[in-house]
Amino acid sequence: MADMLVPLYKDRPIPNKEKCIKNNIQIQRALAIDKQEICSFVNTHFHEICPGWVDECASSLYRHPPSCFLAIKEKKIIGFACYDGTAKGMVGPIGVVEQERKQGIASLLLHTCFEAMKMEGYAYAIIGWVSSTDFYKKVCNAIEIPDSFPGIYERMIMHN
Repeated sequence: MADMLVPLYKDRPIPNKEKCIKNNIQIQRALAIDKQEICSFVNTHFHEICPGWVDECASSLYRHPPSCFLAIKEKKIIGFACYDGTAKGMVGPIGVVEQERKQGIASLLLHTCFEAMKMEGYAYAIIGWVSSTDFYKKVCNAIEIPDSFPGIYERMIMHN
């Protein structure tokens, strides 16, 4: 798995916004007070993908403002995306519950993170440990960073 790079200084439209609004899906910045519910959601739906996502998400909730965005439908979390959870300038994790995929929610969450990062002064975003390079190439023209594995995650303490 490699890291991917996305320039943030270019103006880019936020895709799928109208489609999500039409489907009653709202994107909102998380509140730290909702940490328990958000982390429970991430653990329930994405633990098998990567147990560390809960910790990265929790870390993003402690920032001010929180660097986590949620996709909400009928007052329930259906997706999330974080930045600066593992290291400054890094985007991820990002996830959408299986039954809500293929609606552009992940792309909208991702671009919402990019916009927030751009407003905070970041010139680039790094998407760490990408498992689907095709997705990121398609939705944000991300480019693979050569020799980036394992990157920042080399310092991670693995739990068996």
